[in-house]
Order: sequence, then structure tokens, then C-alpha cells
Amino acid sequence: MIKKVLAAAAGLLTLTAALTSCGTNSGNSSGSSDSPKEADWSQNVEIANFTAPQIGDKVIEMNIRDYGTVKIRLFPEYADKGVENFTKLAEDGYYDGLTFHRVIEDFMIQGGDPLGTGSGGKCIWGNSFDGGTDPHLIHAAGAIAYANSGSTATNGSQFYIVTGTEVTDEDLDYYQNGSGHTYTENAREVYKKAGGTPFLDGNYTVFGQVYEGLDVVFNIQHVDTNSSDKPINDVIMDSVKVTEYNGEELKWYISDYDYQAPTEPPVENIDIANFTAPQEGETVVDLKIKDYGDVMIKLFPEYAEKGVENFVEHAKEGYYDGLTFHRVINEFMIQGGDPLGNGMGGESIWGGEFDGGTDPHLIHTAGAIAYANSGSTATNGSQFYIVTGLVYTDSDFDVLEKRGYKFSDNAKALYKTVGGTPHLDGGYTVFGQVYDGLDIIFKIQQVETDLSDKPIEDVIIESATVGEYSGGKIRWYITDYDDTDTDEENSDAPEDTDITQEEDGETGSDAEVSAEEETSEAETTTVEDNTDAE
Repeated sequence: MIKKVLAAAAGLLTLTAALTSCGTNSGNSSGSSDSPKEADWSQNVEIANFTAPQIGDKVIEMNIRDYGTVKIRLFPEYADKGVENFTKLAEDGYYDGLTFHRVIEDFMIQGGDPLGTGSGGKCIWGNSFDGGTDPHLIHAAGAIAYANSGSTATNGSQFYIVTGTEVTDEDLDYYQNGSGHTYTENAREVYKKAGGTPFLDGNYTVFGQVYEGLDVVFNIQHVDTNSSDKPINDVIMDSVKVTEYNGEELKWYISDYDYQAPTEPPVENIDIANFTAPQEGETVVDLKIKDYGDVMIKLFPEYAEKGVENFVEHAKEGYYDGLTFHRVINEFMIQGGDPLGNGMGGESIWGGEFDGGTDPHLIHTAGAIAYANSGSTATNGSQFYIVTGLVYTDSDFDVLEKRGYKFSDNAKALYKTVGGTPHLDGGYTVFGQVYDGLDIIFKIQQVETDLSDKPIEDVIIESATVGEYSGGKIRWYITDYDDTDTDEENSDAPEDTDITQEEDGETGSDAEVSAEEETSEAETTTVEDNTDAE
């Protein structure tokens, strides 16, 4: 059932935001403004994905640097506009040198955006086009389809190639009951043999099928990615050419290949530093929040040198004094440090942005403080967030690891006791940890907000003061705040916390944590700066 939850989560992620095309339809020429007829997916038509091409048929040859060649059969009889658009772009060299900018294991690999961010691209008619859908073509493993931003009328140049998971009748019944989409007997037989992502059927224009090099696609899906699913090392299409089928062997299914998924090295189980006590005389920061109180922060220059330097110098100069927490999401985080107060402003002490990097000694446990960014740690500025998050279970980690996230045993142990936002690890510069005043952060996360997560009433940072630790109380965990003061240091994580997941698996914060059997997950929430995009 976890496979089913993973697929549902990936589908929701795709449908809402991530498979973005070139924009709005503007009545393009060459017939692109003609809307295709609505497809009837209840008819038990023959599935065409694995029908052999004829000698001389146009096919696509995609050469992917360091991985190999992928050959794709096209279906103009069922996706005429989709095939026309892709072949013309390929003939023009449009895709040559572009990357697969978004990769999700057991789901798909996505490319075709000249910006490499998921927000760019165009079609041959200038803006976007409607490629429609056809029940003869489904999302079996190896299918190629257009990404879109809500409907097939927003197709552009971005495309994805399906990897997916194994599919059973039980899975198809689950998808069908949840969406009302009909899976015919023919479609079921294909999915049970080939696997795929059936929950995408009827929403995206499928126009081709890989007949050689599916093992290449499956290898790419295992690359290391950041928290936005972007490969750490670029996966580059050296060339995408239109050629002809010459009778070469057809290898439609991954079982046709002597394929084994690449073995991943174990995650180094280093010590996590978040809860190491400050020493006498060590530099700390006091965030005084109006109407709430003081939040004391330990800093980690040994693991986040530039991040600490930037925050400390800003605080000394009074940069943060009077600013607000402009974005607050319950059970996720509170974000501030923007002089514009809208998520679009701020800069580092060096002017503009800086790269603070990441370090595995520091993770996103509850109370961690890190820099917001707009896609990588190289875009850090002044904006920061403090984590609240949720307590995680082994089942939750199973789901995240299916998505390609990796966690050490030490990190998992902390997330299972003190909570946090583990899916942000590796994507943001963590540079400090709240050692007193975590109860204040947890109160702030519950304030009333508008649709943009901005508090209805301003939450104001009266001052950010740099001082020295002088032996004050240390209360790392939310369970340390029970209305009884203590000066004792806490050396061990508590057995429980008072942050719990809702029984139905919904988090209320868009953070991806649910692993309940009958619940679909929400989109993983990110912490962004300078774009105000979610």
C-alpha cells in the first residue's frame, strides 16, 4: 500500500504545480487553437503503446550524456499535434543541450525546459497548444508525454518519460475509486505487465513510447536530487534527433533488459550536532519577538561558517530589528528576515546572494534555523526560517526514501523523537538551533494567516541581539516546556513530544509526511526566498 500512497503523492505533486508548460494559450496558428475532441476512456480500445513501428516510420533518437541512447516510437495517429510539436522542435535542435531538470524515482524523469527550472519552454506555434488525450495511449513504463500546468491546453516543450511502479488490479481499483477514471480490461492487462503511472491517464498528452533504452531511463531515475527533485549533477540531452525505424530489436519492457538498479552506498552515520550545548562565552543570538518573548539561538560556525557570519553581522547592524515573520505554516516553519515583508526582498552582508552550502551534521529538527532560498543554497540572502515540523515514523521514512531521500540512522532517531522537516535536508543551509524559547515558535506557528500564509496580525522581531552564552537554561525540546522551569541541561532526546500527526494522515501544512494506507499525500512544502513561489 505504501507504493500506492507514493504514486498518489507523486500524482498530486505533478498535477498541481510541477509539470509546468510554456504558459497560457493565445490562439496560436497552424491549427493549434483547435481543441481536440474529448476522449471516451470507458471504451475497451486496444492499447497502442507497444505496437511495433513500421520500417521507415519516424522515430526519436535521444542521446543522453554519460547514460546512453533512448529511442522512441511516435503515434501521430493518436497524438498528431503532440508528435508534430516534438519532431519539429527536435529538428530545430531545440532540445540539444537541455537537461532533465526534475527526476523522481518510481515516477518519471522530466526535461525539455530551456530554463532548467520547470517554468520555461514553448511550442512550435509560439505559446501553448492543446494535445488532448487518447485512450489508445496510456502511462505505461516508457511512455513519453507532455508536462502541463493544469490541462492539456497548456502543453509546451516540456515532456516526461514514465518509469512508475508495478501495478496490480488492487492498485487500479484504488485509483479508479479515488478519481472516477475508468481502467478498461485492456489497459489493466498492459499496466500489470509493464507497470507505470495509471493515475495520470486522461490528464496528459501521451505521444510516444520508448522501444530501446528503457534501462537508460530507469538508471537516470536513481540519480541524487535536491529537495526540489532537481539532479545534483546535470543529466544532459546531448542531442534529440528525428530519424527512421530500420528494423532494430524492440525492447519495450524493463524485463527485456538484464537490468539491476544501481546500488547506493549507505548514508554515513555521523553525529548530529543540533543539540550540542553552547559553551560559556560562546556567541549566541537573542531574537526578541513582540508580544511573545525571547528566542535564544545557538550557532554553528564550525559547520556553517558563512551562514553564521551573515546572520551575526546582520543582527549586529540591526538589520532584522522591526521586521516580521511574513510566512507561517502550522506544523512546518515560521519564516522572516525580509525587509519587504512579502518574501521578495533581502540580501546578504556581501550584497546580493551567497552560497552557504549544507553540512550533514546539521539537520532540520524542530527548532533548527536555516536560510530560505529560491532553488539552491547559492541563493541565500537575509531570509531565514525556524522549523517546527512533525514527529516522523518508520512508515513516513519509507515513503520519503521511495522518493529518493536518504537519511542516516542518527538523523532518523532524532526525527522520530523530536520531529522536524527531514525532506528539507540537503537543500537549505542550517546554521543554528533554538535552545530556549521553542514554545514561542510553536505558539507563533498557530497564528491566523491569509491564503499566502502571511499572518493576519504582524509577528514582529523587535530586536536580534548578539551576545555570549553565560550558562542560562537549555531547553531543546518542546516537551521541556511544561510550565515548570528547570536549569538542567537535556542530554537525551525525549521519548515523546506533544506534536502528533493527525489520525487521517493529513498534516495541515502541505508538508509531505503521511504514510497512512488510505490517504493521499500533499505536495512537499518548500521554503523559498526572492520568488515567493511555492
